[in-house]
Amino acid sequence: MNTRFLPRLPRRIAASLLLLAVAGTALAQAPVVEVSDAWIRASVPGQSGTGAFMKLNAAAGARLVGASTPVAGVAEVHEMKMEGDTMRMRGLEHGLELPARQTIELKPGGYHLMLMDLKQPLAKNSTVPLTLRFEDAKGQKSSLELKVPVLAGPAAPAGGAHKH
Repeated sequence: MNTRFLPRLPRRIAASLLLLAVAGTALAQAPVVEVSDAWIRASVPGQSGTGAFMKLNAAAGARLVGASTPVAGVAEVHEMKMEGDTMRMRGLEHGLELPARQTIELKPGGYHLMLMDLKQPLAKNSTVPLTLRFEDAKGQKSSLELKVPVLAGPAAPAGGAHKH
């Protein structure tokens, strides 16, 4: 914004408008991802991992590249899928693509966040801080901090042994 074209405005207002224009540009570069229906499956003492689930919608497209939470040593983007008669789970090395304006659901038996090396049991009706990390097509990184409820979730889908 060129302040020369704003001669009637006091300098302070012109400077504020310039700052807002710069801030708006910076904000526009970060992927905007809407998160809904987020929850984490409750765990019991001795259980080392659990899943986090939610719906993600990226207005301009993005990639979910990671997550972190203080309640787990590791949080990874995972996929579960049937291979023959065996359910297999694997980490998505390059993250999960979030096409523009499409809702991608992280759910039991499909894409999800795997929280491993739990530091304590996650009790039903508690809340867990969770940070999601995103990257847009230009490599611009952003993060989103959430407070996610812990719910008693459905059991893992039937279909054989689980393998990493």
